[in-house]
Amino acid sequence: MSQERNHGQGQGRGPGRQQGREQGQGQGRVRARDGGADGAARGEHTHSEPPPPRARPLVQRSSVRGQVLDALRNALATGELRPGEVYSGPVLGERFGVSATPVREAMQQLALEGAVEVVPNRGFRVVERGEGELAELAEVRELIEVPVWLRLARTVPAERWAELRPLAEATVRAASAGCPAPYAEADRAFHRAVLALAGNEQLVRIAGDLHRRAQWPPAGAPSVRGRADLVADAHEHTALLDALIAGDQDVVRTLVGAHFRSR
Repeated sequence: MSQERNHGQGQGRGPGRQQGREQGQGQGRVRARDGGADGAARGEHTHSEPPPPRARPLVQRSSVRGQVLDALRNALATGELRPGEVYSGPVLGERFGVSATPVREAMQQLALEGAVEVVPNRGFRVVERGEGELAELAEVRELIEVPVWLRLARTVPAERWAELRPLAEATVRAASAGCPAPYAEADRAFHRAVLALAGNEQLVRIAGDLHRRAQWPPAGAPSVRGRADLVADAHEHTALLDALIAGDQDVVRTLVGAHFRSR
């Protein structure tokens, strides 16, 4: 009897211990899963999923750099940053309300574009451009863009040209306000939209770079382009668009040639 009782008790304890072990393992697995979920919620690394990239600070820094770069480009277009003058990162940083780092990064980009040159231990000098260099830029732009405009005039339907009307009108509004920086931006946007119809991204990029460089005022200029010049240039956009919509190849050829030679 004693042996049977002991045997029965052993059997009773066996399943109980097995069930306890299973429950313990199950709870452990649940805790592991919960812990993994909690870790993921806290942004901690788990084995099932790589940690997300810490992109936010990079985006913010890139945004600041981009804003400073746009501001510097506008200052170049308006002549506020004068050719031949040297500007330091800390001084410009104070002016824009940022540290010197994004200013230096933006200036390095402008150096690559040929707008400024590095002056060791001092900052950046705005490159002095003569009328001859600007004339060369205008000639290169004419060689690149005019054949594209003429080809597009033969192949693009009138309704596609009509879609560019708001951009052409935006150049007229910006010119009428007499502000060179907004006009420069609207002018580039219109030309960029026209060239984009060719479906060649490299063309758009290269022509855009040349266009931006051509907008910087020459050294020794008493002032940037006046309101009358801007308005005349903007009205050439609308006249060109009218001829393109009408499909008048001869007028387009005359206007587009004059448009680039007048710059």
